[in-house]
Amino acid sequence: MADQMSAAAPSETLVRDWTRDQWLAHADRLLAGARVWASDDFARITPPGASGGYGRDVDGLEGFARTFLLAGFRIAGARGEGVDGLISDYSRGIAAGVDPENSNRWVRMDEHAQAKVEAASLALILDMTRPWIWDRLDALTQQRVIDYFAPVVGDETYPQTNWVWFRIVVQTFLRSVGGPWSAQDIAADLARHDSFARGDGWLSDGDERSFDHYVGWALHLYPVLWSRMQGADDLAGGRTAADIAGLDRFLQDAITLVGADGSPLIQGRSLVYRFAAAAPFWVGAIAGVPSVPLGQLRVAASAIVDHFASHGAPDDDDDLLTLGWHGPWRRLAQNYSGTGSPYWAVKGMLGIALPADHPVWTAPAVPLPAQRADDLRVVAPAGWVVSGTAGDGIVRVYNHGTDHAAEGTLVGDSPLYARIGYATAAAPLLNGDGWAEPLEQSVALVHADGRGTHRAAMTLRSVRVEGDGDAAIGVASSTARAHWITPAAVQVRHGSGITGEVTVAGEVTTHSLVRGAWEVRIATVDALEPGAAPVALRIGGWAVSGDEVAGDLRADAATAASGAVTAVLHALTPGGTVALAERSDASPLGAASLVPIATFPVAVGTPVVTALALTGDAPVAPPTVALEGDAATITWPDGIRTVTSLTDPRTAMGAGR
Repeated sequence: MADQMSAAAPSETLVRDWTRDQWLAHADRLLAGARVWASDDFARITPPGASGGYGRDVDGLEGFARTFLLAGFRIAGARGEGVDGLISDYSRGIAAGVDPENSNRWVRMDEHAQAKVEAASLALILDMTRPWIWDRLDALTQQRVIDYFAPVVGDETYPQTNWVWFRIVVQTFLRSVGGPWSAQDIAADLARHDSFARGDGWLSDGDERSFDHYVGWALHLYPVLWSRMQGADDLAGGRTAADIAGLDRFLQDAITLVGADGSPLIQGRSLVYRFAAAAPFWVGAIAGVPSVPLGQLRVAASAIVDHFASHGAPDDDDDLLTLGWHGPWRRLAQNYSGTGSPYWAVKGMLGIALPADHPVWTAPAVPLPAQRADDLRVVAPAGWVVSGTAGDGIVRVYNHGTDHAAEGTLVGDSPLYARIGYATAAAPLLNGDGWAEPLEQSVALVHADGRGTHRAAMTLRSVRVEGDGDAAIGVASSTARAHWITPAAVQVRHGSGITGEVTVAGEVTTHSLVRGAWEVRIATVDALEPGAAPVALRIGGWAVSGDEVAGDLRADAATAASGAVTAVLHALTPGGTVALAERSDASPLGAASLVPIATFPVAVGTPVVTALALTGDAPVAPPTVALEGDAATITWPDGIRTVTSLTDPRTAMGAGR
């Protein structure tokens, strides 16, 4: 695997700002790598490797439809000039794919639900490239395309998540070409999308507390691209200005979640789509959002795509995208993901649809927030405190409100959603143990048999930034009905945690007090269930992963390091025991992982205090903490002193910094 995890230093020279020619060359490289694996009639593109859980027929459709996104962006941005090969190949692939007698025909939407996803990409690009592809198809092929899309009308089986946009996009295209469509379907789906709004431009991908990259690469992408489809104005009912305003607000947070090295936040499902995380920045440029400069949107997208290109995605040998993060790592994918699946990454190449004379290509470059100055803010709907530090370029998120679950349910913690911390320089552990019980970035009661408790679905208590200037700190807290789970024999995970037999252990409240690279974590066992007899309270720190990792143990501190990245955990409450938990092949960032942990005796009502850091700088002495009543007085390593009330009722749910 390529070198990884080198933390960036604060310098504007680190701005990765691709020219349009570089973007086009990268797109052509990706298209050429995929083209090798096209069927003779170009109806299917099936990169090599083990088939996904839905079979090779779906793999081939995904490969065509998802690379068609990139081909479409390329054709549209060139205004159809100099791209005759792409137009010819994908046009004949469409004709072959909708031919019902062709052995390579596409899986239909009434045969497999995954075709509903791919149909949206097909329809979106057929509209975007209308003069060069759709208008040149013969009448029989056009009718067959209409027939292929027609089952969308009245289909009530679409999941009530970002999938509602797949039905909207396909029906909008059908309407524009004289096919069947339903005004009722589109109105219902737009209303469902609006029900996902949680404030500050953030949307949840469904009814659960699912905040992840789908907010940007789906729930903000489709409204803007849809508004530009033929006939969409008639259907939008004046909503587009509000959609763009929500995108604008979202981007003010999203731009701060990109590390100085271009890494997106390693959190949420479908991370094999990698640089699709650049899509919302291009959507912002297309929509002309007012609050984030064009040059910064371009830099963000460039940094993300460059991050993966310089870490082996696409693969240097065959120019293919694999299932993984940097290199191949199958565990990061869903069980249904096939060899064509990772090409949804090309959403992050959307910018090439903007022609050479668009102002985004000449706007002055503006560095990322993580490259310029420390940043501290809240994403209130998600229950996140965000801390980015320019010294090392790392962005960290402290999570007390996101778990891919419905509040009050007792389910397993998804390592992709329910951990206390996420970052651009560390990944959650995703081996089998990682799903069965929390370890890294957790507070868990430990059963006599060694199992740790889960915290989903915790209750968010507060998320705020208090104080000003150098004395500002982020504060977030939550209370969990801590519970052990005996996993069911069969698990279906599309982001959520495991299911199984649940035993409630007790109630635990956790506070995160955040400044710079440091978190002071205060955990209190509020109550134990009758009969529950946990043997310890375990605090898990950041997981550091790499091809090589090193650890160090001292009386009250555990440290793990790989390359320039170091994680440290200090046990500040007396009586704790520190250790390093070792895992193998558990992270997309490397074969070896170490997690600093501390265990304490269980004492109901007695707060346990730890200090944790994830840093690319040399570790320093930890903060010191004094608790008196409900007040936590912290002296930070640089000498700044802050006082925080742990029972402050404010939530600041509308306030971000």
